[in-house]
Amino acid sequence: MRLGIAQLNLALRSAFAIFATEIIGTVKKQDFIVIACAVVLLSPFFIFDAVYAGYKTFNAEHGMVMSFVKFAVLSTFGECIGLRITAGVWNRRGFGIVPRALVWGILGMGISMAMTIFSTGVPALLVSMGETGATAAMAGALSWEKVWVAFAISVAMNFAPVFMTFHKVTDSHITATGGTLRGFFTNPLRMGETLASLDWRRQWGFVFKRTIPLFWFPAHTVTFLLPGDLRVLFAALLGVVLGVLLAIAALKK
Repeated sequence: MRLGIAQLNLALRSAFAIFATEIIGTVKKQDFIVIACAVVLLSPFFIFDAVYAGYKTFNAEHGMVMSFVKFAVLSTFGECIGLRITAGVWNRRGFGIVPRALVWGILGMGISMAMTIFSTGVPALLVSMGETGATAAMAGALSWEKVWVAFAISVAMNFAPVFMTFHKVTDSHITATGGTLRGFFTNPLRMGETLASLDWRRQWGFVFKRTIPLFWFPAHTVTFLLPGDLRVLFAALLGVVLGVLLAIAALKK
C-alpha cells in the first residue's frame, strides 16, 4: 500500500514538473489571447442569470444540437491544449481544427444517445438480475447503491473499442488530408488502409487496456451521478482533461 502511494506521489510530482516546465516556463502571447477569449466567452454564463437560463432552456429543448456544440468546442479545445503541451503551439498546418470539431460534434451526438440508452437500459437490466432498487437509486439522492449503478452504466457504455477506433481512424484521415474540410470530404476515407496502418499494440496497450478502465470507467461513473442536464457537458469537459493527460503521457516517453 505504501509503495502504491509513493508511486502515485512520484507520478503526480513528475506530471507537475512537466506542466511547470512546458507550460508555465514557456508562456507565450498566444496563451494570453486564448485565455482571454475563453474568459470572454464563458463569463456571461456566470455573470448574467438570463444568459444561463437561456442556455438551460435551449439545452433542454435541443439536446442533440447542444451535444454537437459542446463536444465540437470543448473536446477540440482539449486537443489544442494537448498540441500546445507537446508542440508549443495551439494550431499548425495540417492539424485540422475545423475537421476535428466536426468529428467531435458527430461523436458527441453519438455519446449523448449512448448516455440516454445506457442510463435507462442498464438499471432495467440490473432490476431483471435481482438488483430491484437500481432504477430507484438512480432517481434518488447520492448513496452507495447509486454509485454502484452509475459505475455499472459507465462500464457498460465504455466497452466501445469500435467507437474509439473509429475516432482514431478519423484523426489519421484528417492528418493525411492536410487538416482541411475540403481535404476531409474530397478524399475518400480509406478505412481498410487506415486500419492496417494503425499501431494496434499501442491502441490495445494504452487506449483500450489503460485509458478505458483507469480513466473512462471512473470518469463516467461521476458523469452518471450528475443530474441528466449536466451529463453531456461534463462528458465533453472530460475530453479536455483527456487531451491534457495524453499530451503529458507523450512527453514522458
